[in-house]
Amino acid sequence: MTYTCIDVSDALPIIENDATIVDIRDQASYQQSHINNAILLNNDNVQAFIEQADKNKPVVVCCYHGNSSKGAAEYLAAQGFQEVYSLNGGFSQWSAMFPEQCELGV
Repeated sequence: MTYTCIDVSDALPIIENDATIVDIRDQASYQQSHINNAILLNNDNVQAFIEQADKNKPVVVCCYHGNSSKGAAEYLAAQGFQEVYSLNGGFSQWSAMFPEQCELGV
């Protein structure tokens, strides 16, 4: 299993088509703002996420700038997720291009 790096503009239709979005940034950054419906994923809840998530549903991994998400995407793909994407440019680029697709707070 592997993952695909995807640009923000290419990720939008996948996300709008009911993909699972996981945000691996720190909790304070997530609480400040995140992609609509994103799930905060960290070491405390990653195992529960893997056990409960639909592995046939696309997963888009988001970090700050698109670097850390690659390792997380590779890990999720190795856990059996069929369609995994790492968001190039991360949340910083997403929020600049699609501010209306971001929500504040938890």
